[in-house]
Amino acid sequence: MTTDVAGDFAGALIEPKDGRSYVRGSTEIPLSDASIARFLLDTAERFPDRPAVVFREQGIRWTWREFANEVDVLAAGLLALGVEKGDRVGIWSPNRVEWLLTQFATARIGAVLVNINPAYRLAELEYALNKVGCKAIISAEHFKTSMYLQMLQELAPELATAEPGNLRAARLPDLRIVIRMCDTETPGMLTFSDVIERGRVSLDVPKLDAICATLDAHEPINIQFTSGTTGNPKGATLTHRNVVNNARYIAMAMRLSEQDALCIPVPLYHCFGMVLAVLACVSVGANMVFPGEAFDPGATLAAVSEEQCTALHGVPTMFIAELDHPDFARYDLSRLRTGIMAGSPCPIETMKRVVSQMHLSEITIAYGMTETSPVSFQSSTADPLDKRTTTVGRIQPHLEVKVIDALGNIVPVGETGELCTKGYSVMRGYWGDDAKTRESIVDGWMHTGDLATIDADGYCNIVGRLKDMLIRGGENIYPREIEEFLFRHPKIQSVQVFGVPDAKYGEEVCAWIVLRAGEHATDEDIRGFCQGQIAHYKIPKYIRFVDELPMTVTGKVQKFVMRERMIAELHLGVQKTA
Repeated sequence: MTTDVAGDFAGALIEPKDGRSYVRGSTEIPLSDASIARFLLDTAERFPDRPAVVFREQGIRWTWREFANEVDVLAAGLLALGVEKGDRVGIWSPNRVEWLLTQFATARIGAVLVNINPAYRLAELEYALNKVGCKAIISAEHFKTSMYLQMLQELAPELATAEPGNLRAARLPDLRIVIRMCDTETPGMLTFSDVIERGRVSLDVPKLDAICATLDAHEPINIQFTSGTTGNPKGATLTHRNVVNNARYIAMAMRLSEQDALCIPVPLYHCFGMVLAVLACVSVGANMVFPGEAFDPGATLAAVSEEQCTALHGVPTMFIAELDHPDFARYDLSRLRTGIMAGSPCPIETMKRVVSQMHLSEITIAYGMTETSPVSFQSSTADPLDKRTTTVGRIQPHLEVKVIDALGNIVPVGETGELCTKGYSVMRGYWGDDAKTRESIVDGWMHTGDLATIDADGYCNIVGRLKDMLIRGGENIYPREIEEFLFRHPKIQSVQVFGVPDAKYGEEVCAWIVLRAGEHATDEDIRGFCQGQIAHYKIPKYIRFVDELPMTVTGKVQKFVMRERMIAELHLGVQKTA
């Protein structure tokens, strides 16, 4: 991507007209109808010998040609196992090369990649696999305290006697194939190396190309789970066209090119890693550098320094940890130029430190949601610093956004309302949940649930959330999901979950609990009940046992009252954010 095209990006954006909070992105740069597979192949043909992939912990260094070839081998291996176009393939792993290969190998044959959150526990895993009918899952052995294979064996004890690739499990009726990473043999499972070897033996590139030619950009290719207010995650279903184009415009806003190397400490299972990082790099041929399986500030700084990275992504807490690292001054960050800070509200002071101390003079802020592939607004490297530190930028190409009041009317410029997005980036829907899809997408408009303002120049500021979602360290958490789980506890009569400010993570989970008459419980009783059943970041940090919950005269619970009381009790400060 030339800098001239990228430079025109900001100037082409349309500002609000007639004083209304409505903006429409440029249509000057056409949308692409390429599949993800074609997207990668085109880049490999353009830059065959340039560096493409670095996984420092695994000792992997590939050029674009080598990467595309390895993708084809895995795609052939999956075909040999009976994975076909439209089949759902789960990937459950931290940032490893197997994840990246699976992302593109499934896309090569038209299988639908299902991102499984690395923090998921038993109940969440079972629900996700069954909701979308996963035929196969590729899993790491473990990650931190999560023993992935043990959890799979607990959900599917039939693995102990199953022929690998032909599982029949009562609790996971659609699952047939379990592929484990590393070479240890496990009953009922194939190893990743087994699948690669099958692929090398059966590789037929013309056959893969023939399949690729049948793929339609409007077909679903990825399912990402986002928590829902009904208590269960919803599978946002994204198409090739959704994520390919979003990645293209993200890269343009960053002025990314084949000369860049992007350090990627953000998780691949999330849109941040998969789209804003990986697919953005593919769009221009930039090198992808992965510091490790999980975020570590020292490893990230070392990767930036030693791999001569010019770009860096992260959520605010990551940048804060890097800036505060005791050896920060020892690392050479002088080549850094651009990147993205996103995933949760960005503290203005943190943004200023990142620009001044990390040499990220052209860093951008991005805003969006999984259901919009994900980015709707992004600041440009050409934007003045004050706009890049206090807003989430201006609208991306080929999208429309309006800010509306409770009656659906577009509010005047500068006034607060719910942000709604329309255009190519809006998901196809929630997998297997037409009712929830209709609630969220009305006449093509995705209702985000976020409260926003748009100024006279078209810059957007996210000021709150219509729904009570909270964001902890970049993880979207919906209180209702945790409440539904805690209601299973036999001692709990009622519970309300909400977020409170936290200096490190942005927000932390707090629960107010009313116990049944005559019952007694402790904080640790409640946390113990959650342990191993829901993701660690959803377990309440603060728990208060109360006799009653504050309510309005009409019986509605007042979460804002609880939040205010906890802020006062815990002496918490609220950070100013963009």
